[in-house]
Amino acid sequence: MASNLHNLSDYDPKSVPSAEGMRFAIVVSEWNSKITGALMQGAIDTLVANGACEDDIQVKMVPGSFELIYGAAQFVKSGAVDAVIAIGCVIRGDTPHFDYICQGTTQGLATLNIQYDVPVIYGLLTCNNMEQAEGRCGGVLGNKGDECAVTAIKMVDYQRSLLS
Repeated sequence: MASNLHNLSDYDPKSVPSAEGMRFAIVVSEWNSKITGALMQGAIDTLVANGACEDDIQVKMVPGSFELIYGAAQFVKSGAVDAVIAIGCVIRGDTPHFDYICQGTTQGLATLNIQYDVPVIYGLLTCNNMEQAEGRCGGVLGNKGDECAVTAIKMVDYQRSLLS
């Protein structure tokens, strides 16, 4: 769904299971830290608002968005978390670097979801300009971090429902 048609922070709290007892990792890119920091805070606030204990949320920083793959993989392999939220922001520049980073990161995170039984949530903003990024990290379009947290909770609940 196009985020310009939907506020990323809007969700029905009744549709979100309790996050009590769930363990989360948030891997955050340092690149575009103004944006990624706001996304991270949105995710943390939403996890806590839905019952997660702050002690059950681990946050680690990585240098850039491409490194989100490695950071997420390490959490997945550790067995210490029920879901990983990968947060980054890539803004289009004058070279094709944007395309390679976005495509590689997307493929890497998707591969983790196929190979492992821990949901990895895609929180990578891929924007044409800074205004688009600002609109999606708590601006007029809400906060993608909120959406990622709700998705993480729902995916952990989904996985648990299959195991019971």
